[in-house]
Amino acid sequence: MLVARESDIDMTTKGPEATVLTAGLDAKDIDPVNHEPYSAPLHRKLKSRHIQMIAIGGIIGPGLFVGSGNALHLAGPAGILISFSLVGIIVFFVMQSLGEVATLIPVSGSFTEYASRFVDDSLSFALGWAYWYLWVTVLANEYNAISVVIRYWTPVVPQWGWILIFWFVIIGFSMAGILAYGEIEFWLSLIKVIAIIVFFIVAIFISAGVIGPQKIGFKYWHDPGAFADSINGVANTFVIAGTLYAGTEMVGITAGEAGNPLRAVPRAIRQVFWRILIFYVGMMFFIGILLPWNDPDLIGKGSKTAASPLTIALSHAGIAAGASLINAVIVIAVISAGNSSLYVASRTMLYMARNGKAPKILSKVNKAGVPWVALIFSNVIACIAFLSVSDSAGTVYEALITLSGVATFIVWGTIAVVHIRFRQGLKAQGQSPDDLPFKALWYPYGTYFALATNVFLVFFQGYTAFLNPFSSTDFVINYILLPVFLILLLGYKLWKRTKWVKSFEMDIWTGRREIMSRDDAVEEQIQSRHISASWRKRGFAKKFKDVVVG
Repeated sequence: MLVARESDIDMTTKGPEATVLTAGLDAKDIDPVNHEPYSAPLHRKLKSRHIQMIAIGGIIGPGLFVGSGNALHLAGPAGILISFSLVGIIVFFVMQSLGEVATLIPVSGSFTEYASRFVDDSLSFALGWAYWYLWVTVLANEYNAISVVIRYWTPVVPQWGWILIFWFVIIGFSMAGILAYGEIEFWLSLIKVIAIIVFFIVAIFISAGVIGPQKIGFKYWHDPGAFADSINGVANTFVIAGTLYAGTEMVGITAGEAGNPLRAVPRAIRQVFWRILIFYVGMMFFIGILLPWNDPDLIGKGSKTAASPLTIALSHAGIAAGASLINAVIVIAVISAGNSSLYVASRTMLYMARNGKAPKILSKVNKAGVPWVALIFSNVIACIAFLSVSDSAGTVYEALITLSGVATFIVWGTIAVVHIRFRQGLKAQGQSPDDLPFKALWYPYGTYFALATNVFLVFFQGYTAFLNPFSSTDFVINYILLPVFLILLLGYKLWKRTKWVKSFEMDIWTGRREIMSRDDAVEEQIQSRHISASWRKRGFAKKFKDVVVG
């Protein structure tokens, strides 16, 4: 098995006869005199444990702690279980599609680059800007969230003050380099995982009446009820679920800076299903039994109090100290999610700038391999968070959630299209999918299911705007990204005269980290079987640790 050195520069010869390729540039290899900021590579320094925890960190953001309250308020306990479970299934198949391509071709441009190579360069342009916008919006959402949750402790510092403080904190972390980013995310994500597990245990005691003034059980499923607004509430929470799940595809971006993506990426992808089940569906279940959907403290239009449902549940149970601890965890989650949001936005913009789809100045990288111009640019645009100062926290939070949620469905749908085209390219060029280091489960059915459901959700999530009376504001928020995406795609296509990439002309070779012979592939499959056998022999505690922590 031939292995490329750690680098983001790839010298691969295109075609099946390609041998390995590497022009490895590690931090110590970069000549400080000849360092070219506009073409210098990113550093491949992320270890497997970093990839695992970044995969978790991408799933567990502050939205899970705060936005879940808005979801419960809109849909009720049964409604959020339905919406989050269905979107979780979609995410699983999207990740299977992304994992297949990203394991073979781990580049920092990820699916934005795949769209250019397998579909049409104009799709890459529109997708890149939509994905960058998604993460800038999420970043702004994190800044708004931090100002909301800290208000639980003290209203003395103005909201804009907290936004400004954490603006500098997150940009400071991002400038430290990829290895520092990986370490920061590892420890912050570990804290989040431990906090959620502890909350689940405490929630069981609260529901059973061991902690708190009363036994709750499923009391709130009967009064005020399992659904807040029937199918309308479920529809409204689809977009919230999409936004809160956003970040699972981050593994594709980190693959471009991973030391060994062949092993790290598939492992992270395979554990996505269980992490969704444990962290998201589990969280929705527990807050649904601890709080009624009409609790006045939950975030919603007209709400004067903005706090996490976890915080509210612990406060109602008389655990004031625990409520403060949860708020502290939310602050950690905001820092982690903001760190990740800025990371993805900057890497996406770096790819765009280096391929003529964004101003060239944004492609500059310093000697530490940090795209500092793209970082600053993305963080400055995220200052739209300051708009929340003039409105109620609940209203602004809901608007930001909706805008970024629609972008998520567009991105996920495009990932499915890219995967379908990739398989068509393999077939046209005589390559067997059996030789892939990672194969998507249930292809093509899972991939087409992900594509169809994402297209459906793009339109379905905003249908409540058409109910009587028609809401022009909700209509614009729910659907404005669709015409913008089409304008970007068609405008770039007409301007650059791009063409649809034919299957037999697809570049399915550049960027491969490893070129495996069939014997190597068989050896890899044997190793996988040994790992599976070892997994079956492990105890429950070890299995749980591998799924949750990695």
